[in-house]
Amino acid sequence: MRKRWIITLSIIFIVLIIDQVSKWYVKTHFILGESYRVFDWFYIHFTENAGMAFGLTLSDGEIGKIILSLLRIAAAFIIGWFIYKQIIKKEKIIYIVALSLIWAGAFGNIIDSLFYGIIYNSSEGQIAQLFPPEGGYSSFLHGKVVDMFYFPIIEGQFPQWFPIWGGEPFVFFQPVFNVADASITIGVIIILIFYKKIFHQ
Repeated sequence: MRKRWIITLSIIFIVLIIDQVSKWYVKTHFILGESYRVFDWFYIHFTENAGMAFGLTLSDGEIGKIILSLLRIAAAFIIGWFIYKQIIKKEKIIYIVALSLIWAGAFGNIIDSLFYGIIYNSSEGQIAQLFPPEGGYSSFLHGKVVDMFYFPIIEGQFPQWFPIWGGEPFVFFQPVFNVADASITIGVIIILIFYKKIFHQ
């Protein structure tokens, strides 16, 4: 059981540190909407959203932001409790790793939602400052999640005969995401790949 606790806490710590440091760097070095091309297929593109993972937005309203933040907190508690139970049951290591990645990613974005509105000022038209003298851009539970990784691997145009989007441009992969989003995705992929090994003796 001790090994499982070490693995869980190590994964959570590493993911949260990388996630928060990368967000801090982008937030304090980029203006909102600014991009830096690393390769033709990889950009650091600073965006913020009050919604879900990969830049998807649930609602821009005040109530929507609060509901989403509270849902994130509730989900983190549920997943955390579930991980605890799996460790006590001495569940398979690969399953513990996947769940730890998912929890760390969820908590990484929760930190943004809860505190970024308080500890950073606005990034619109300026580079934000951590703990600005005038205070943050919003209040508790109203922070925006920082996203920065953009992979326009394939860019082109739908053929004219293509239904609905015929003739329109397309980009793959279009969503902008962060380390926390990637951690959640990797955790889910691990569960899908090793489903039989995890859930069947």
